[in-house]
Amino acid sequence: MKIVVDAMGGDFAPEAVVEGAVLATREFGFPVILVGIEDAIQKELDKYEDAKDLPIEVRHASEVVEMHESPGKVLRSKRDSSMKVGLDLVKSGEGEAFISAGNTGAVLAYSTIILRPLKGVDRPAIAIQLPTQKGFAILLDAGANVDCKSNQLFQFGIMGHVYAKYILGMEEPGVGLLSIGEEDGKGNEVTKETFRWLSKSHIRFIGNVEAKEVYRGNADVIVCDGFTGNVALKISESLAEMIGKNLKTLFTSGIVPKIGYLMLKGRLREFKKSVDYSEKGGAPLLGVNGVVIIAHGSSSAKAIKNAILRAHEFVEKKVNQHIREDIEYNLDSKGSFWQHIKEIVAGHDENGGVPHKAEPSPVEDDIDTDTEEIETTEDKKPTEEPEK
Repeated sequence: MKIVVDAMGGDFAPEAVVEGAVLATREFGFPVILVGIEDAIQKELDKYEDAKDLPIEVRHASEVVEMHESPGKVLRSKRDSSMKVGLDLVKSGEGEAFISAGNTGAVLAYSTIILRPLKGVDRPAIAIQLPTQKGFAILLDAGANVDCKSNQLFQFGIMGHVYAKYILGMEEPGVGLLSIGEEDGKGNEVTKETFRWLSKSHIRFIGNVEAKEVYRGNADVIVCDGFTGNVALKISESLAEMIGKNLKTLFTSGIVPKIGYLMLKGRLREFKKSVDYSEKGGAPLLGVNGVVIIAHGSSSAKAIKNAILRAHEFVEKKVNQHIREDIEYNLDSKGSFWQHIKEIVAGHDENGGVPHKAEPSPVEDDIDTDTEEIETTEDKKPTEEPEK
């Protein structure tokens, strides 16, 4: 099992990325393919005496995707970028997973176009892991899709359920829908319709979840559109930064606080570890034909190492296969999901709820997906819609 890593992605690339790959291969023994400008990568590898003995390959890619570049422009102009070359390796089967700490929009765009969404999935979603009072919760989407239809939010719920069950080891994860109130009728029309869909699915749907419940841990999976999820993520990051700085000021304000810090030092380290993004490695892009991990732009070597471990877990535990199976189960004509749709069509639900025809992904709206414009080895067929 080879893990493909974009060596040029991230604020501290290639140094931190190469170091992370070295640490991962030393500790876990997973073969890694580093993709990027070969001379720059080799220069970093030469710093490690045992690098030649580690299962690390280098694949040259002449172009680098910068953080400020738009996904559409990148797809049209950078045909030999480290991201594209790396994802092509996954598509061809030479690699099992892809990791990048680079431009998130570009990773999303390349992954959607090159790997394509799984059958039954309209749009991929970014899933982040949040610390809670009871452990951890998964929130998706965290920014891949600003606007979502109810059928897409329903798919996010299924994918989040699989993530929590097979990666976090939760036997029956509770899936909640982020809304403005806990009552069934609260929210806009999209959330109300999504509520009905999730209520008829096979997963353990616990209903609407208010924002104040996110960190209490009452929901193992929290479903929302990418706009809401990304705002929630950025607010949380800002809050954590503020708390950290205030605590530092507090513990350095006098002799008594300093003594208190020394007494609490061990517990504070445990808390810091529980909220440290580098411990998780990165956020998976769920719903594409391949494992893709999007690491933080400021990823350290430790974060890259853990991203490689997380990618290996997703491949080993066959997360994509379970997503396909769960979505197919819920779309089965004999299953409860389509029975609910039949009831709606029959007029039992005056508000509707009939699944909308999937709109093009915002990635595809922004680019020309003609095969002559974007060089990939797979035909650009639209995502198949399940038969009703």
